[in-house]
Amino acid sequence: TDGTLWAMGSPNAGQLGQNSRTYYSSPVQIPGTTWSTVAAGDRNMAAIRTDGTLWCWGQNAQGELGVNDRTNRSSPVQVPGTTWKQVICPDQQVTIATKTDGTLWSWGYNYFGLLGLNDSHPGGMRSSPTQIPGTNWSELAGGVFGRVAYGRKEDGTLWGWGGNQFG
Repeated sequence: TDGTLWAMGSPNAGQLGQNSRTYYSSPVQIPGTTWSTVAAGDRNMAAIRTDGTLWCWGQNAQGELGVNDRTNRSSPVQVPGTTWKQVICPDQQVTIATKTDGTLWSWGYNYFGLLGLNDSHPGGMRSSPTQIPGTNWSELAGGVFGRVAYGRKEDGTLWGWGGNQFG
């Protein structure tokens, strides 16, 4: 409730946000005290601060940190923009987020079309946030290794994209 963010475990890609790859068996605080929303991938993390800025850290092999490169980061790095509302990491190499204006954005590896850009080319990736067509997105859901993401629009319709190998 105080806006701090904590992590523990194995930081094989720097996903604990401690500017190191040290293993922690007890919680350690990620720098900052104004975190409001957090999403955990397998090797990457994303969190939104109360000022609407989005920060990512950890593995970045496919551009999943959204900072226009593919360098891993062991400390939070800001994604461009200041009006981020919600973020999910539905696969180990993908980040999807909404902004307060109802737009939907994705970046990372386009495995199974998980970026939602109507392009299922398996080698495609985006290392910067790319807008998914449409507006009025209000809520996101997905799961690590699920290779699927869901979005709900303000009109109550539910949309799904990505892998459908299990129906």
